[in-house]
Amino acid sequence: MRAFVVTGPGRAAVQDLDPPEPGPGQVVVDVERAGVCGTDMEFFTGHMAYLRTGHARYPVRIGHEWCGVVTGAGDEAAASWLGQRVTGDTMLGCGRCRRCLGGRQHLCADRSEIGIRRGWPGALAGQLLVPAGALHPLPAALDATAGALVEPGGNALRAVRAALGGGAQRLLVMGPGTIGLLAALIARSLGTEVHLLGRDERSLAFARGLGFTRVWMRDSLPDLPFDAILDASTARDLPGLAADLVEPGGRVAYIGLSSEPSTLDTRTLVLKDITATGVLSASGGLAETISLYASGAIDPSPVVAATVGLGEVAGVLAGRRPPGWGDAPKVHVDPRR
Repeated sequence: MRAFVVTGPGRAAVQDLDPPEPGPGQVVVDVERAGVCGTDMEFFTGHMAYLRTGHARYPVRIGHEWCGVVTGAGDEAAASWLGQRVTGDTMLGCGRCRRCLGGRQHLCADRSEIGIRRGWPGALAGQLLVPAGALHPLPAALDATAGALVEPGGNALRAVRAALGGGAQRLLVMGPGTIGLLAALIARSLGTEVHLLGRDERSLAFARGLGFTRVWMRDSLPDLPFDAILDASTARDLPGLAADLVEPGGRVAYIGLSSEPSTLDTRTLVLKDITATGVLSASGGLAETISLYASGAIDPSPVVAATVGLGEVAGVLAGRRPPGWGDAPKVHVDPRR
């Protein structure tokens, strides 16, 4: 099969590799669509933190946002998935430790992460190996675009849950990228007054095109009481700003990651009685995201700018973007091209 492989910082190629062979409890998925994410770009640039901690090393087979059809199974139990369209969890715990047994496999110290951690091959390939226990069925109502947006949508959903847990009526989303926009769409579908904070007019104009009228840059942000703030940015200073801006007794959800350590004064959290929550992964949010998409409550597809083949991925990771794609933040890959 053909697969996209990052071999070092700034180096990648489409290679012909042996297809995966499923073991007990595993399936093989023919990949229909996969998303390119900021984490994938960090592997391409060499800035991904796991490369420094030893949790990942080159060569890396990236791609953790995906959907496809199960075409192979390693045993009789897994065979029940044959022929089904699916997506799945990125976080694959050991299944034996206290965290896994408590339903927190995404925090397992020995976890693999599809396309990211401990060498588990990703979805920018013709086929993908997945434990059957990580699968989620996709209804016919969801096309490949929506199916490959379930994983980022699950992240956004969990962040929205964390931010709105106190019944917030007004939410500020920092960072109108894929996660921020999906979070804004989810929060709006729940009846929340949503504001978006961006750093350039192009991203804010795109958000306006999705029907968001309360979009701001730092110097135009109105002096309003924000009950909750969701930081989906990669800016070093915005975590601290979120704590400064949120109402006393409010909630802040942190899902964005800066390439440098962020500054956050815990005295602000204490003296304002703020609830601050970090969100790692879509685990626990995938099934609800599928239902949300299938119900028509939100349409995630406008966040995708284009779908490319494997041979175009290196250019995408290097930042090449034809003007005709517009300003949507996400790029999808069809490995069959």
